[in-house]
Amino acid sequence: MSINDKSLIKGRSISPLENARMQLKNACDYLKIDKNIYNYLSHPIQTLIVNCPVKMDDGRVEIFEGFRVLHNNVRGPGKGGIRYSLDVDMEEVQALAMLMTWKCACANIPFGGAKGGVRCDPTKMSKSEIERLTRRFTASIIDVIGPDKDIPAPDVNTNPQIMSYIMDTYSMGVGKTTPGVVTGKPIEIGGIVGRKSATGKGLAYIIREFARRNNLELENLKVVIQGFGNVGGNLAKTLYKWNCKIIGVSDINGGYYNPNGLDIPKMLEYNETHGNLANYENKNDEKISNKELLQLECDILAPCAIENQLTHENVDKLKCKYIIEGANGPTTTQADEIINERKISLIPDILANSGGVICSYFEWVQDLSAIRWSLKRVNKELEKLILDAFDTVYKRKIRENVSFRMAAYFIAIERVAKAIEYRGIYP
Repeated sequence: MSINDKSLIKGRSISPLENARMQLKNACDYLKIDKNIYNYLSHPIQTLIVNCPVKMDDGRVEIFEGFRVLHNNVRGPGKGGIRYSLDVDMEEVQALAMLMTWKCACANIPFGGAKGGVRCDPTKMSKSEIERLTRRFTASIIDVIGPDKDIPAPDVNTNPQIMSYIMDTYSMGVGKTTPGVVTGKPIEIGGIVGRKSATGKGLAYIIREFARRNNLELENLKVVIQGFGNVGGNLAKTLYKWNCKIIGVSDINGGYYNPNGLDIPKMLEYNETHGNLANYENKNDEKISNKELLQLECDILAPCAIENQLTHENVDKLKCKYIIEGANGPTTTQADEIINERKISLIPDILANSGGVICSYFEWVQDLSAIRWSLKRVNKELEKLILDAFDTVYKRKIRENVSFRMAAYFIAIERVAKAIEYRGIYP
């Protein structure tokens, strides 16, 4: 179900947006949802394209193309990240905004889906250039974002500092400090405690509940995690505390394998100090490639890095019993079909990694109410909401004998469709 999977139709590749619409249509056909509602949901309600002139450090003025898409807002204001990448284009952003609609609906939080991006290479830009770009982009989209309209968040190559620039620029534009315009901010200016670890913790909560329902002992689970950043690192940290045996992890530089379990605290400390695991050494660990990591024999495989990691080219070589998607779109459509045929249970991204957007919801509520949340409250509410979502999807999967992914899509699309039916089509 990856939006970046270039599937073939009659010999031609399809775009991310076409692929997202196909997923929507398949679910709508199965659910017998009115064709008018399908037509409504297959298009974003708003797409803004802007050209942002930015003065570079050497005096040049460079033009950067940016996008902000609101897919749907029948259940609440739009919610979705802003990414800085050379791969950003309008159809990708529209497809991602649609997927955010389903993620928010599956988690049953009062948001619609949105997404934004700027086509640029931030690795080749100075901090001051990135700040000027962010402020210009924010000024260009200021009329369509806001705490009751559309709330951006960090995404690929953006971070709390960039969210700070957005909040400040928006606040200057509207004449008052407005922390609720973005989430993923530093705590000092309205961010929420626990946001950084929320996605990884949410994944861990789901693994624990899945294990309980399937009579699996956490202490006996062998886990492999691809990606050791914010998501994978926090997942590893939590599972290690629960005595799971984490036998393989990797980052962009490669992987590490130990059949007796890796020393996760030591690896986390090294990663915190050096920013990666490139030169990490432990005499008991074997260095392996990312390709080899995905093929390790294990109970749970958690792809938490980037999209399109499980494909038709490697899915036959998987030796895992279960998959939980920590990244967005790590499994291509073709691979997903093969995984289903192989009877490997896969918990999809729109459910599994929703801890991040759930915690963003808490941050938004905190900012609107001006009442600070404690870490204890954040973690308690996160666990409740994500396990409620998992319970609903699990029961739907069993009742209709479908995959976890299809059950999650059915629930999300039904909720949005029902909201449209209640609200009607204006005018």
